[in-house]
Parts: sequence; structure tokens; C-alpha cells
Amino acid sequence: MSKNVESKVVVITGASSGIGEATARHLGGQGHKLVLAARRTDKLEAIVSDLKSQGIEAIAVATDVLRRADLINLVDKAISQFGQVDVWINNAGIMPLSPMSKLLVDEWDQMIDVNIKGVLYGIAAALPHFQKQDSGHFISISSVAARKVFAPIGTVYSATKTAVSVICEGLRAEVGPNIRTTVILPGTTHSELKHNSTDPETAASVQEFWKTYEIPAESVARAIAFAIEQPANVDINEIVLRPTAQEF
Repeated sequence: MSKNVESKVVVITGASSGIGEATARHLGGQGHKLVLAARRTDKLEAIVSDLKSQGIEAIAVATDVLRRADLINLVDKAISQFGQVDVWINNAGIMPLSPMSKLLVDEWDQMIDVNIKGVLYGIAAALPHFQKQDSGHFISISSVAARKVFAPIGTVYSATKTAVSVICEGLRAEVGPNIRTTVILPGTTHSELKHNSTDPETAASVQEFWKTYEIPAESVARAIAFAIEQPANVDINEIVLRPTAQEF
């Protein structure tokens, strides 16, 4: 860690794989203390065990972002273990892509619940603590699909990620000068999202697209670290990153 960067307590949702796991490993290597949240406790515990073997302070908390009580518990566990929360990373998300004409409405509902409500519930859990300590940093993962509608297979996904970006901008305007907000908009990045689509034709095209373009999850982790390490009076509000070959 740079001598100018202080150790912070960082909560990461969706930390059992992909961007969440890569961010945990990168930030842990920088000396930050980690509170890792996900539903898959077996994977989460394995990551925490590995981090601890490297001398990194980390705990695992079983969390479903669709349950407000789980997110409140997540804050409580972080404070109980480390005394505070400095950074809250809303990373949990899903991406079951398909054309709207397929009418996979249950999957639309799932994306709205996880990608939008999960972010809102995280904010609702952490914001009172941030306000009490008069500091804090929300970082939320959106997507370049919020910039250009991912039609004809990702219209609903694009809508959810656009909502994340709007929520983050509105939050920035509301919370005042001592709480920072950052939205990260990655392009095609290595993660389990590429396996979420149940429509066979869509799933095949997604696999081919990701095989062609994806960049490592560590690329996003470094962007997150950049936002965190800025001085307290500097707020990196938005970072867009994508593979150089990706057109949108």
C-alpha cells in the first residue's frame, strides 16, 4: 500500500467470485480490512481462509442482498469486528440475458431485485453508520450497458444498471461533502455473469462474446482501489473501463 493510503474497513457484497473476489484479494494485499459477504458460504470461507494465511484481516458473513435484515447484520458484524465501516462496495449482481420476446419475466424480476433492490438495501444499511461517523464511501458496480442498451438480449439488464448509476448520482447529491460515492461501469469482464443466461441461443452468444473480449476481474479491482485511495476531499464519481477491442 502507498504510504499515503490508510487502512480502511471495506465491506464487499458478492465477494465469493469474479469482481468481488478479485477486489477482496487486491484490497487485502494493500492492507485494508475486509468484510466479505455472499450467499455461498463455502466459497466465501475458503477465500477468507486463504486471505488470513497471507496475514490479511478478513471475515466472512453469509448474506443475501435481497434480505434487508442480512445487510443490517452485515454492518453490525463489521462494526463488531473492526469498530467501523469505511467503504461499502455494492458488487452483487446477476445477468440472465435474453430477448424481451422470450418473456422470461421471472428473470426480469430477479435482475430488478438483485441489481437494484440489492444496491438500495446496501445503502439503507450502511448510510446511517456513515452519517453517524460523518464519513464513508459507497462504491457500486454498474456496467457499460448503462451507457448503451445491450439490445437485443440485455434490455432489462441495461435498465437495472442504468438505475444503479442514477441511484449513485442521486446519492452523491444528497449525502453532502463527507460521504463519497463512486459508480464503476465495466465492460466485458471475467466473472460468473457469463453463465447466468438460461436461454440456449443467448447463452451461446454470450459465451462467444466473453471469450473474445473479456478482461481480468483484477482490472476492475484496480479501478476500485484508485477511487478508495484518493484524499478524503476528492471523490471519483464515475469510472468507465472496458476491453480496448469492445465497441460499446
